[in-house]
Amino acid sequence: MLKIVLTGGIASGKTTVSDMFADLGVPIIDADLLAREAVAKGTRGLAQVIARFGADIVDSDGNLDRAGLREIIFSDEQARRDLEAIIHPRVRELTQQQLALAESNGAPYSLTVVPLLAESGRENQYDHVLVVDVDQETQLGRLLARDGNSEAQSRRIIASQATRDQRLQIADYTIENNADDSLDDLKARVQALDATFRVLAQG
Repeated sequence: MLKIVLTGGIASGKTTVSDMFADLGVPIIDADLLAREAVAKGTRGLAQVIARFGADIVDSDGNLDRAGLREIIFSDEQARRDLEAIIHPRVRELTQQQLALAESNGAPYSLTVVPLLAESGRENQYDHVLVVDVDQETQLGRLLARDGNSEAQSRRIIASQATRDQRLQIADYTIENNADDSLDDLKARVQALDATFRVLAQG
């Protein structure tokens, strides 16, 4: 089975693109969803997060206070590294389980969504890297509309990630998703890439 990894900056449209691949029958493995699973209520991962960050990091229902945790790790580099040390091994384990399942089901290729791929340096673990490419002003506009943050806060979030050039440097394939690209344009690009990946998977 061919292993494709999909990445892109925040608000680039990764979910929209991966949903379109899913509609074509492609198994999708989403690292963000697995990261949530790794620290879900009752998990060993959540217990480790509480041990590191304190009981105040969970809400009254016993679920992780994600907004509160984001505030902590955004301003504290060591805290961010500590959180990654808890979450990342479990995410890698869950990813391998899902890849094995997709392969056993006979999928010609799978698509693993890893938002911070360029930052992690793990692109070589996959056969091909697909980058959802977007210009920064489009990215900023979408982030402002989506999350309701201030412009300054949104720009800080974008600046905390890899640059557009750094993502493009690791790309084997790109898919543009700028402001003037319609959903039909995007769907056509996804369908073309799907056809390409299916040919590649045949060897």
